[in-house]
This record gives sequence, C-alpha cells and structure tokens, in this order.
Amino acid sequence: MKLLRTDSTNKDFIELVKHLDADLAIRDGDDHLFYDQFNKIDVIKHVVVAYDEANNPVGCGAIKQYETTSMEVKRMFVPINQRGKGIAVKVLRELELWAKELDNTKCILETGIKQPEAIALYKKSGYQITPNYGQYTGVENSVCFEKHLS
Repeated sequence: MKLLRTDSTNKDFIELVKHLDADLAIRDGDDHLFYDQFNKIDVIKHVVVAYDEANNPVGCGAIKQYETTSMEVKRMFVPINQRGKGIAVKVLRELELWAKELDNTKCILETGIKQPEAIALYKKSGYQITPNYGQYTGVENSVCFEKHLS
C-alpha cells in the first residue's frame, strides 16, 4: 500500500469524499445538513490518500489546524469493500505523524454515534473520548476524541 500526502484538490480524495458523504447522508438522516456544513474540503491543506498495489484509491483522511498546537482529523473514509485491511489505521498514523511534523502535540476529532466502525478505530488507535468541542458542544449524536501525540 502507498500513502500519498497531498491536499484537497487531489481528484482521488474528492471522489472518496463523495462516497463518504453519500454514506453519511444515510447514517445521519435529518442531521446530515448540520454536520455537512463543517466538512467542506476546499480549504484542507493536509490530506492522505491510500492506494493499493494496482494504484487504486482505497482510503483517505485529512487534518486541519484547529488550535495552535492541535490538528482536527477530518474526512476519514475507507470504502466498504476495502474495510478490514488496516487501511484506516495506516492513514490515521500517517496523519498523526504529519501533525507532529507540523509541531502539533494533539489530534482531536468528532464522529457520530451512528458510526460504530469509526468509534472502534479511534479507541483502538489510542484516542480518548472528551467533552464535545466547538460546534459539537451539546450535540447528542456527536462523539469527540483526542489523542496526545508523543
């Protein structure tokens, strides 16, 4: 597997995000428009796209500066037919490494209670549940996490 560091203009990232948004629209139902407003990709400078041996895009994720020393993990996605292969773990590790290289000490993120695969990934990857932050404060369907980068 190859991991490519790029930005949000990458055509494979844009295509993967379309599939992510379609999945989230189903899972989130009536709440989708609320979440969608915080997930625009036009200003994301730090994107990782995973490719298989045949150079097909099989996963993605991004980080966005949140505070001076913390990055927010965004747009994590692996298509259903590619899940269970460790792709998301590798993408997440690369994002954390990149965040550290950019002098950040923490990654934060939000996911939904209707995304049990994501919750399991983050717990397995050392993230701790925290009180909801920013625009997610008081949102019952959101679960927020953080991980201090060592």
